[in-house]
Amino acid sequence: MIQKTDLPITYDDVRAAWKHVGAHLEPTPLRRYPLLDELVGATVFVKHENLQPTHAFKARNAFSALGQLGPEARRRGVIAATRGNHGLGLCYAGQTLGIGVTICVPVGNNPEKNAAIRSFGATLVEEGQDYDETLEIAKRLAARDGLHTVHSTNDRTVIAGAATLTDEILAQLSCQESDDEEIRKVRSGLAAPGPIGVSLPLDLLVIAVGGGSQAVGALTVLAERAPGLEVWGVQAANAPAQQKSWLAGENVTTESADTIADGLATRTSYEMTRSALRAGLERFLLVSEDELRNAIRVFLDTTRSLSEPAGAAGLAGVLQCRKELRGRRVAVILSGANIDRATLASALAE
Repeated sequence: MIQKTDLPITYDDVRAAWKHVGAHLEPTPLRRYPLLDELVGATVFVKHENLQPTHAFKARNAFSALGQLGPEARRRGVIAATRGNHGLGLCYAGQTLGIGVTICVPVGNNPEKNAAIRSFGATLVEEGQDYDETLEIAKRLAARDGLHTVHSTNDRTVIAGAATLTDEILAQLSCQESDDEEIRKVRSGLAAPGPIGVSLPLDLLVIAVGGGSQAVGALTVLAERAPGLEVWGVQAANAPAQQKSWLAGENVTTESADTIADGLATRTSYEMTRSALRAGLERFLLVSEDELRNAIRVFLDTTRSLSEPAGAAGLAGVLQCRKELRGRRVAVILSGANIDRATLASALAE
C-alpha cells in the first residue's frame, strides 16, 4: 500500500485544484454498459473524460495549473510541449482565463490536434522529432521569451488537477444516494468529498500512463480516501520507458516511442511521478498496437463512444487480463477522444 510520503502532492493540493477545476468544468459521466460487462466478464465503470470541452481529461490539469499562477506569470504567458491533449487543455484554459499560450509540438504531429490548438488562438511551434526533443525546444523558448513553462507531468498543480478525476469517480460512486444539493457541491468542488465507506462498489482502477499525472493523481486521492483500492497502469508496448523504469526502480530512457497512442509516446520517466508509480501501482501492463486498436473498436461497439488510442489504453489492459478480472469491479477512464481520421480508419478496418 502506498504511503503518503511516497507522493509528490498531498490531498490539500487536490482541494486547491478543485477550486479552479470545479469553477470551469462540469462533471463527466460515470457509466456502465451491459455489453461491456458481458464482454469483460466483470463490472466495468467507464469514466467519460472524452466529454470534456477539449475531449480529454487534461483540461482538468490545465485549469488547475493556470488558475494557480501569480499575476506576473499570467501577464507573461505560458508555454508547453505536447503531442496534443496537454496543449489543448492549456489553450482552452488560457482562452477562458485570458492568459497567452504558446504550444510546441513535434514535426508531423496529429494535424487535427494542431488545427484545434490554433483554433483557440494559441501560438503553435512545430519543431522536434518527438515529444522529448520538443520539450527541450519549449524550455529554450521559455528562457528566451520569459514564459512560464507548464510541464505535462513535472508540475504539482498539473498532477493535482488530474487527481480531481479520481476524486470525482469516488464522489459519484459514494454519493449516488445523497441529496442532489450535496452531490452538486461535491462534484463542483465547492465541498471536499467525505470519506468512503466499506460499501464502495469498486475493486480497482486501470489507468493509462504517459507521463503519469493521471495515475499519481489517483494514488494521491486513494491514499486519503480509499487506501485499499488497487491501481494498475497501462502503457503502449512500443513506448515502454515508464514501465521499464517502474521495473528497474530508476529512470530508463528508450531510443524511440513509436506508437499510435501519441498521449503515451514518451521515451523517459519523470522525476515527480517515477517513485510514486513504483510505490503505488499494483501492476503495470504493456499493450500492443493491435490491442489499442481493438479497444477503440470495443469502446465504439459497446458504449457508442469515440476514443483515441491513449484514451483506450486502460480498456486494452482490462481486455488483456479479463480472465483474472472476472467477477471484479473495475473502473477505466476513457481519457480522450482526439483521434485523427487515418488512425480511426485503420482501427475500424480491422
